[in-house]
Amino acid sequence: PTLKTDTFLPFIILALWGATLANLTCLQQTDLKSLIAYSSISHMGLVIAAIMIQTQWSLSGTMALMIAHGFTSSALFCLANTSYERTKTRIMILTRGLHNILPMMTTWWLLMNLMNIATPPSINFTGELMIASSLFNWCPTTIIMFGLSMLITASYSLHMFLSTQMNPLLPNSPIQPTHSREHLLMLLHTAPLMLISMKPELVI
Repeated sequence: PTLKTDTFLPFIILALWGATLANLTCLQQTDLKSLIAYSSISHMGLVIAAIMIQTQWSLSGTMALMIAHGFTSSALFCLANTSYERTKTRIMILTRGLHNILPMMTTWWLLMNLMNIATPPSINFTGELMIASSLFNWCPTTIIMFGLSMLITASYSLHMFLSTQMNPLLPNSPIQPTHSREHLLMLLHTAPLMLISMKPELVI
């Protein structure tokens, strides 16, 4: 109804605008952990917008996105910590070239970045698709900011992956090999995401 639209539309626009600004802030970050933290803020902007709509699809999408991003963000912080333990810096350009020495960690980085940008068939994609559909059905103009937010998310995720994994390795930088506990930790983040992606009815 009109009253509900007039009441909640400013808050939804504000939440989406906040998500877009948080995404733009991510593009400016050189600190790896700050980038991941601002990424969480941008995703929560989508969650706030979806909760305001209060439809079955939007609430289901919110639940899926919160659970998915909880695992994804935690995994990204774990990966950032593995890089920090070896390079003693969080500046992305100083952690470059790790794919030459730690190819398995690069695989985890790629997988988590794909989850972060909601690549199908992940549960992240399911949640964001349900939120996007709810936003578009409720107010078609909100899809502009939602689409812009998704575009910037893909941009900074690609930037994060290329900055930390690609490019030539810095000279005179001895890097310790990865440990089995680190791969186990990443597996314990990835397995629930894969399970929920195959059976989304577990959470929605």
